[in-house]
Parts: sequence; structure tokens; C-alpha cells
Amino acid sequence: MYRPYFYDRISAGLDEAGMPVAWNHRFAGSSILARWLPPAFNNGLDPDTTDGAINLPYAIPNLRVEYLRIEPPGIPTAFWRSVGPSHNVFVIESFMDELAATAKKDPVDYRRALLVKTPRAKAVLELAGEKAGWGRPLPSGSGRGVSLQFVFGTYMAQVAEVEVSKDGEVRVRRVVCAVDCGSVVNPDTVRAQIQGAVIFGISAALFGRITLKDGRVEQTNFHTYRVLRMNEAPAIEVHIVENTEPPGGMGEAGTSAIVPAVTNAIFAATGTRLRKLPVDPADLKHT
Repeated sequence: MYRPYFYDRISAGLDEAGMPVAWNHRFAGSSILARWLPPAFNNGLDPDTTDGAINLPYAIPNLRVEYLRIEPPGIPTAFWRSVGPSHNVFVIESFMDELAATAKKDPVDYRRALLVKTPRAKAVLELAGEKAGWGRPLPSGSGRGVSLQFVFGTYMAQVAEVEVSKDGEVRVRRVVCAVDCGSVVNPDTVRAQIQGAVIFGISAALFGRITLKDGRVEQTNFHTYRVLRMNEAPAIEVHIVENTEPPGGMGEAGTSAIVPAVTNAIFAATGTRLRKLPVDPADLKHT
């Protein structure tokens, strides 16, 4: 089975300070629930496909989200770790970074200003920024990027530190994650889930491409379908917020958070904004 492919159009209306007062997000792609669990697909609404696009942590007064089901002919799709948020969080957090750049504001400060109604989201954003040393200078060709999400009942912020070579090759050096998943039974499991999800998400962002020729998949094993290798793995720090809130999900949240953190860091390092995945080094080549 294949991970669904999505196409998004997103726009916002900004006030005089450059903050969003209207938000319009329309996207098209496959509905797994429509085939696997038809009763859950009601009136064209797929709660999995729209997950991460509707319940934003940000205080935006006017929000419109539309989903259009489009099935690729002859290509069956199925769930992929992080499911709906895996595509929605990339779009939303990339766009939030673009809005911050348009307003000429720091990406963390811009997000923080929109979190007046979600103190738990604000706390993880500030914790991740503090632990990552947000704002400290980095060498030329390096950058930091941030992402924030509320999915699976869990608040999470990640800061990625990347280095981009002249050939456009991306190396993720460090990832700092702050997570509030409510009551934690086993903190070692929380850390392990996030570490694995970060590796999984970076692999998808940099290498996750399946191509078909004459009806056959061209990739045959991990030499042609790359995953992040041991010597390429970043240093990963996980900081858990302790509280007694109801427990949230932990198995998939880290995958959706890391991808926009990486692409936003690439923008900070190169000035090139990426709106599609996986990352193509040709788009990042420079002299």
C-alpha cells in the first residue's frame, strides 16, 4: 500500500500587524477511511484526512477548511505513521512560517502571539525554543526551524537545526522536542517514540519517494528507497512537560512535527521555501 498524495491551496487574510484574521485551506487527496471504514466517511468528511487541519492551536477568528476526495486510479493507499497530520502539519506550519516572514517577525514570536487561548501549546513552544537556543547565531549554510502542533490529544513543538551543502544536500544536525502528552506512565517510552518518529519523519522528508514505470515500482530495497542511516542521524533531545492532564497519543505525533521544522530550517539556512516533498537537492544548489 502507498501513502496518500495530497495537493493543497492555502491562504490567509492579515491585519495591520501581519497577524492572520482569516484562514482558508482547501486540499484534495485519497480517503483511506472511505474504503477501510465506510461508516466513518460521512457526507464527504474524513476525520482522519482532516486531522491536524481543523483543531489548530492558534487563535484565528475566521477559519475555513475544505477537503475533496480524489482517488489515484489503480494505486491503493493506506495509513502511514502519523496519518492525517503527516500532510496537514507540513502545510500549516510551513505556511505559518511564510506568514511570519511576510510580517517580518521571528517565527517563534509570531506563533506565540497566536496562542493566547492555548497555554499548553505556548508552554511547549517556549520550552523547545529555550532548550534549542533559539536566536543564537549559526554558521553560514545552517539554520533553525520550528513547528508546533496539537494532534492526537498531544501538544508538541520541535526545533530542527540543519546544514545545507552547496550541492543542496541537507544534513539534520540536531532536533529538540518539547512535548505535553498529559499524564506520562513511562517517560522512556515517550522519548523512544519521539526519537523513532523523528528518524522516520526525516527519512520521509529527504528521501520518501516511490516512482512507477510500466506499472511497476522502481524502488526495490533500501538502496533505492533511502532511510536515514546511523551516521546521518541527528542528536535528538526530548523534554517532557509534567502534568496531570488526560494522556494523549504518542506513537505518531513526532513524525508530523519534524517535517516542517526541517523545511523551515532549510529556509532559514538558504532563503529557499519548499512547498513540496520530498526535498529535492537540485532546488537548494548554490554557489
